[in-house]
Amino acid sequence: MATDTLSRLMRSSAAFAEDHATTDAVRAAALAEPPTSGADAEPEVKWRTLWLSDIHLGTRDCKAEQLLEFLRHCSADTIYLVGDIIDGWQLKKKGIYWPQAHNDVVQKLLRKARKGTRVVFVPGNHDEFARPYDGLHFGGIEVINQVRHVTADGRTLLIVHGDLFDSVVLYAKWLAHLGDAAYMFSLKLNRWLNHARLKLGLPYWSLSQYLKHKVKAAVNTISSFETLLSDEARRQQCDGVVCGHIHRAELRNEERQIYANCGDWVESLTALVEDHDGHLKLLHWNAGLQVLAELTPQAAGHSVPQPSSAQAVTA
Repeated sequence: MATDTLSRLMRSSAAFAEDHATTDAVRAAALAEPPTSGADAEPEVKWRTLWLSDIHLGTRDCKAEQLLEFLRHCSADTIYLVGDIIDGWQLKKKGIYWPQAHNDVVQKLLRKARKGTRVVFVPGNHDEFARPYDGLHFGGIEVINQVRHVTADGRTLLIVHGDLFDSVVLYAKWLAHLGDAAYMFSLKLNRWLNHARLKLGLPYWSLSQYLKHKVKAAVNTISSFETLLSDEARRQQCDGVVCGHIHRAELRNEERQIYANCGDWVESLTALVEDHDGHLKLLHWNAGLQVLAELTPQAAGHSVPQPSSAQAVTA
């Protein structure tokens, strides 16, 4: 099985030969495929659709082990990978970081595709190397730059990563890279800080989340981003949008327009799912599933967020 997977990844990654660092890291994912566990064979929860974004494989702060636990616990008919799955920006730098757990995430997704799950990869700005291959299949995974999803109750959702609605990424890419470096530095500080907090018996605390909430410009930027994406969904006559990019998990329905952000697997550890009746749920993984927000199916009336004991996770 490992040899077969290696062959497929070698053929697939050959298309990205111009991005050598990213290609080498992805190809390395085929070197060792972990054995299938009982959890793989019998997932505990089965969804109609699963959305994941901003995993950032190739970075030290990617929570690959927790994502693997989540993927062993859940299965879906369709999985959308909503951008920044592989962090090509970091992999282009010297000193590539690609541990076994990152291999295992790639293998897990390939295995799900082999077993009949439709896996759709919607590239983001950190894995923009894949965008020229819109419409192609690699290892059973479809690459589509922008896609629509029809829910079980008939609503149409526009699925995009969201960076093309970020003016900094569009018009000042150097500033986006600078901001990314600052974010990675804040995550490094966060690791040191929480290591000390752990020794003191204190719970995890996110520095970057705190800064985003406190810096007014960041709050305004997030609000503008959400508005632009909702407007684009309306322009394309969709009932809502599913995105990632800003690492702020959200699920709401305003003026009969759904806005859903998958969050990330750097700090938030969140995912969006749809059940077979059309319920949309924003989930948080912490050694188990926690529902942060929920929208009821259209057939049950106007979709409104259901109360939850947990607050929306942001990072």
